Amino acid sequence: MEKLLVVNNVSKVYGDYKALNNVSIEVEKGSIFGLLGPNGAGKTTLIRIINQITMPDTGSVILDGEPLQPHHIKYIGYLPEERGLYKTMKVGEQALYLAQLKGLSKQEAKERLKYWFDRLQIGDWWDKKIQELSKGMAQKIQFVVTVLHKPKLLIFDEPFSGFDPINANLIKDEILKLRDEGATVIFSTHRMESVEEMCDHIALIHKSNKILDGKLIDIKRQYRSNMFEIGLITTNHAAITASLKEKFEVFPATFKSINDELQYKVKVPDSVSTNDFVNYLTSQGQLTHFVEVIPSASDIFIETIQKN
Repeated sequence: MEKLLVVNNVSKVYGDYKALNNVSIEVEKGSIFGLLGPNGAGKTTLIRIINQITMPDTGSVILDGEPLQPHHIKYIGYLPEERGLYKTMKVGEQALYLAQLKGLSKQEAKERLKYWFDRLQIGDWWDKKIQELSKGMAQKIQFVVTVLHKPKLLIFDEPFSGFDPINANLIKDEILKLRDEGATVIFSTHRMESVEEMCDHIALIHKSNKILDGKLIDIKRQYRSNMFEIGLITTNHAAITASLKEKFEVFPATFKSINDELQYKVKVPDSVSTNDFVNYLTSQGQLTHFVEVIPSASDIFIETIQKN
């Protein structure tokens, strides 16, 4: 697919501290790219470079086929983790001001704001001051002004911070809709369940270095371990357990079930096909539960960080 953003071997040093070390990423058009890493890994530095808040010491950034330039800022919408609304300004006044900074006329800004305020059911907030809003309410305003000018690239840094589950799901659906309408999204979060639901591609930065990069589904395949959860109804628990342990690596498992059954996690060697394993289990009793344990984004995050 065509790339909207290409970061080539970017490094950034602050005094004796190297914030980024030859980091490269490629973000495909119309995708959601998960930029992951522990606190202090270098994610925010990379985001600030893409937004031209700071410049790289070495390396380059290409946006939609062109070297990143000051005028490209109008093609980017950025929702920072540290929000930046003026607490004493009225919501409508502030939203109009920020929209015009992004190049919209006052009339165009009003029309688009009406659409979003109606869509998010916040029309009666227009004359409220930001300081009168809860953190989640203010977050909705920040989201609106981030997407209002229909940028090519949207960068969300912890976009669900401050939201209850209902509003977090609402904003998630809006981000997915924007992606479906052609926007490209960089999504930085510590909420791995959101990564699972939304991201097509991820990169993991740790201690200023990129240590993992690829399509999420391909990375999951790389980390799969042929581990299966099984539930087996049998009249002889002890004998079946002994047989399983003789043939396979067996680990305790607990999952909700309405049956009184043996519950195990079993690691199957590559030499044994899934069909052969199922046939073996059904020969030993009634198979009531059989699920491959696919590594989650959280599992992959933790394992990769620990290895590095």
